[in-house]
Amino acid sequence: MRETPVQLEPQLPIQPMLQPEPERGLQPLFPLSPVTQDPSEIQQQAQPQTEIQLPESPENQHQERPVWIKPLRLFLIFLGLSFCGILGIILGQYMKQSEQAGTVIPCLSQACHSASAHLSMSDDPFTQPCDYFLLTCRSDRFSPDIGARQRGQGIPGHPQNQNEKAAGENRIGQSNKGRDRRLKEKKVVQRKTVLLQYLREILESNNKSASSAVQKAKGFYSSCLDTTSIESAGVEPFLTLIQKLGGWAVSGQWNQTDFNSTLSLLMRDYATFPFFNLYVGKNPNETARGMTKRYIQIDQPELLIPTEWNSMTHKSRVKTQTLRPFLASCETYLALLGASPSSSMTHVGPFISLSSELAVAAAPLQYRLTKGQLYQRMTIKDLQSKAPAIDWLRCLQAVFHPLPLTAEDHVLLHNLPYIVHMSPIIGKWLNKDELSNRGPLQTYMVLNLLHTLMPALDSRFSETAKNLSVALGTTEEVVPRWKHCVLETERGFDSVLTHLLSERPPHREVEEIIQNIFTSFKSKLHDLKWTDQKLFQVVMEKVQSLIPRLWTTKDISSKAEIDLLFSKVSVSTSFFSNYVQLLSLWQKRRSKLLSEQTEATDILSVTPFVLDNELLFPMGMFIPPLFHPTYPRAMNYGVIGFLIAKDILHLLLPNIYSQSETVHVVGECVWAHYLAVTESKASIGGALSLSTAQRQEVWVQYSALQIALQAYHQSLRNNPADTSISGFSHTRLFFSSFSQINCDSDAYQDLMPLEPSFLITVMCVKSDLCPTSLQCPNKTQQHLLQKC
Repeated sequence: MRETPVQLEPQLPIQPMLQPEPERGLQPLFPLSPVTQDPSEIQQQAQPQTEIQLPESPENQHQERPVWIKPLRLFLIFLGLSFCGILGIILGQYMKQSEQAGTVIPCLSQACHSASAHLSMSDDPFTQPCDYFLLTCRSDRFSPDIGARQRGQGIPGHPQNQNEKAAGENRIGQSNKGRDRRLKEKKVVQRKTVLLQYLREILESNNKSASSAVQKAKGFYSSCLDTTSIESAGVEPFLTLIQKLGGWAVSGQWNQTDFNSTLSLLMRDYATFPFFNLYVGKNPNETARGMTKRYIQIDQPELLIPTEWNSMTHKSRVKTQTLRPFLASCETYLALLGASPSSSMTHVGPFISLSSELAVAAAPLQYRLTKGQLYQRMTIKDLQSKAPAIDWLRCLQAVFHPLPLTAEDHVLLHNLPYIVHMSPIIGKWLNKDELSNRGPLQTYMVLNLLHTLMPALDSRFSETAKNLSVALGTTEEVVPRWKHCVLETERGFDSVLTHLLSERPPHREVEEIIQNIFTSFKSKLHDLKWTDQKLFQVVMEKVQSLIPRLWTTKDISSKAEIDLLFSKVSVSTSFFSNYVQLLSLWQKRRSKLLSEQTEATDILSVTPFVLDNELLFPMGMFIPPLFHPTYPRAMNYGVIGFLIAKDILHLLLPNIYSQSETVHVVGECVWAHYLAVTESKASIGGALSLSTAQRQEVWVQYSALQIALQAYHQSLRNNPADTSISGFSHTRLFFSSFSQINCDSDAYQDLMPLEPSFLITVMCVKSDLCPTSLQCPNKTQQHLLQKC
């Protein structure tokens, strides 16, 4: 694993190329019709050194014959030459196809075979540009209605409008059947889902030679998938665990254990924080001054009882209409845990009362931010004096063992008023003599532990939680079991998966793409017309100071080290037992963060970020089908190159619309193309004007495609050789690959008012980059459009 980042050398801005260099030796495996041929292919076919000369046409030969040839002989010669000419044309075409097939360097890897099959089954932007660019992603950017309509529905004159005039319906009627089929097959590709699918393939692969730590991670994942065993185990594993904690009054057996002892055990071994939450991280106020010290950070807990914030009283409260379903869910949980119906309310009542009292001082993050309640620094000793009900040093030493913590160590508070409010409440419930035999605080902690361990219990518990969410109107998307199990495996075995993931992407190819895209991005900054030259200088200085590189970790460098790290982990067929060990591993990771100064790698990260003077790109970005080292570079740049460029633009130029006139002009130009192709009547008078955010997003994605193409051309200058898929030329493969990710789901998808693949049409206007077939027929305004 290469750890030393590649430094960027200062370079002069590279001006965008108006047309690609001739693509030598890369011709289609099968001849394309003139409508769909790439200009580079036509250019190559016209080169004398590669063109097979055909016999002169019979007409020309006839004109050169001497006048003394007899009419009959002339007729026979004419027939013979016509036959030879036809045969020569056929033979010439066959030889040309053979020569082309011989000069093409096809990609023959398994990854390329899969990519080729995908391309062959997908819509081709170079054969059906108009219909293709106006459908796919399931979203309507202009209608206030919420529904799964297609982009463009509701726009007057749009070909996809359900209220389109009959003439318009007849015009596109022939493509409706194929469109319906494509819409069913088209799926939104989420980059994190792609990463999870890739990790799933790793976990489900049958590699018997894998290290013991890898086998344990796969064993954990397999036990998570075994829902039959989970269902048959029922609630017994949880009840057995409760007995280890001293029992509780609900089951009739409670040893009346010490409150702080039980709390310390829950936090240390089961990552359960009933009364407050713990994090580890830096103080942003100190980070701004170059300090990197990490602190224990204490926050308000994730309360189980549903609450709402009262902006008038600045307090949280529990509403009656939400309390009823919550009460019903608590009674169901106790019934599943063996409580009798007659006794359940004697335990549920105090639990809800305690939860309601604690919730009063909980406040939303934005309110605490405005009140300056975040990152309040104090010693553990001072915290003890403000909230004496909790044995803070004892609890924190248990969680972060074996680190040596003292009362003089500092912690950061994120809601000190809540912590101060919590302490007397706990003291009050501890000293209630009439409830001493019921152990309300023990019940409160046990139900919080139940919430933590619920993913490892049978479906009756998850169904109860789901019913509560439905009643509260907070239903979440159902996650497939495999995805749930991958996420759970990552929580405990993140270093194992990081190790496996770091072995996959070849760093040399990845770093080349990163460097070329970043260089092309810097040249784009020079092309912009900035409103303030001083601001331009500030942006350029910041960009020039950044070092782009692949984000890797130095924590694990060998299989032996990772095996040693997980040597004490014992994975069985019981998912509950495995899950309890996962919680312990998760807590150890938290302790490790406090003692180390290096940033832990987030294996599930799929977007770049800035850390100090580095622009870091997570490994999870560079996985199939978005990237593969054996793909043609045209394909890698068309997919992951575009995504990298788009991410950089969003990250480093978040307010570019207000800083550059170019963004205004280009955004409007692209939008004018779209309105012309859709024949929108609203284009007259600007009824369909875009918001500022939409205009910026149009520019970002259009510029990202330009940056990716320029970076690919730079790559070809450095190394002209490239392989091909389906015989496509370089430029065509670049655009065709880009068109496959046009539904890429990210935080900015809802701001894009048009199908991103339409940007190919805009780039091809009055340019020899693409076939002229991208001009839509019967679009009277399109010939008047200019290049953006």
